[in-house]
Amino acid sequence: MNTSNDNNTELRIGAVSYLNTKPLVYGLAEMLPAAELVFDYPSRLADALAAGELDIALVPSAEMFGHPEWSVVSNACIACRGPVLSVKLLFRVPPSQVRTLALDEGSRTSAMLSQILLLEVAHVRPQLTTLPLGHEPVDVDADAVLVIGDRAIRCREEEFVEVWDLGDRWCRWAELPFVFAMWVARPGVDTNLVEKALTEARDQGCQNLAEIAREQSLAMQLPYELVFEYLSRNLHFELGVRERRGLELFHKKAVAHELVPQLCERVARR
Repeated sequence: MNTSNDNNTELRIGAVSYLNTKPLVYGLAEMLPAAELVFDYPSRLADALAAGELDIALVPSAEMFGHPEWSVVSNACIACRGPVLSVKLLFRVPPSQVRTLALDEGSRTSAMLSQILLLEVAHVRPQLTTLPLGHEPVDVDADAVLVIGDRAIRCREEEFVEVWDLGDRWCRWAELPFVFAMWVARPGVDTNLVEKALTEARDQGCQNLAEIAREQSLAMQLPYELVFEYLSRNLHFELGVRERRGLELFHKKAVAHELVPQLCERVARR
């Protein structure tokens, strides 16, 4: 792949195909007409970036822990400072009795977050299984099921004995925001113009949340009020000082619980 990226020629940029990404890519194609935008699940984007198939991608924050060679290229992100609505842990038994956990294949960050909170709050370390992409919680018989993205927003909570909104659980336990995804680049990519475009796209998207909510409520067949509330209140799109502190704590706990290897602290700080 060409890594010179003069004027963003042949840049391949990967974005998540979920509702929560819409404000981050608002007008981005017009701002970077020479770039190719690719939409996919978060975990697949991270794999493609690692393989050199993408130059820049919006990847789950946990992926940074395993790739210290990647660099954050924008302060645009997907984060929360309270309930997030689109990341949920569904319990068929009380949390302290969980022995098996089915993890949504779509995001490794949420998978790691669910394990940390089960260890810290419920003091259990369940055996892990998988909730495949395209499947519903009823398709697996695990004691707890992690669901993310649009299917978490749509899930029927009354079928479970307890439901954790993992954004809410983290923010109350850690007293810090949680960062789910960030724009990162692989080595050798010129990101100067891209960084400006990513920031402008985020700013314009946040200024046009009502328009985005109207379009997506129709496309997803969800109430406009729900979609607008989600985009405007549940999500936070700027990687600030407290968000970085939340990332540092997330990394620290992931290492402490042997979910990731010990890495240089600059992963969370840069």
